[in-house]
Amino acid sequence: MDEAQTEQLAVQIRATLREMPAPELPVTYGALAARLSVPGPGRIRRLTDALELTMHQDAARGRPLVAALVVARLGGEMPAQGFFELAAKLGYLPADRQAARAAYPALFRQARDAR
Repeated sequence: MDEAQTEQLAVQIRATLREMPAPELPVTYGALAARLSVPGPGRIRRLTDALELTMHQDAARGRPLVAALVVARLGGEMPAQGFFELAAKLGYLPADRQAARAAYPALFRQARDAR
């Protein structure tokens, strides 16, 4: 997927997450990819590339991370590790894994409420 396609998918992700009813959040990577008709194989990778782009965009604008609304299917309603690593680099979460996981629910609420 090229940069323009990643940017377009990021726009679609934002619009979809903004329109989803709060009770449907968080949404899994797979469910969001299906909802957006992201073609596979490699659809989750394409989705996460676009989610990472939204994280950089949100950080540049000082906004809550919309990517916090998307979680791993087997992650206990938590995003994948890559989310935590990038969120820490961007200053949204502590670098310590346990502390970041403990802080995630507040980050999720901020993103949900800012939609």
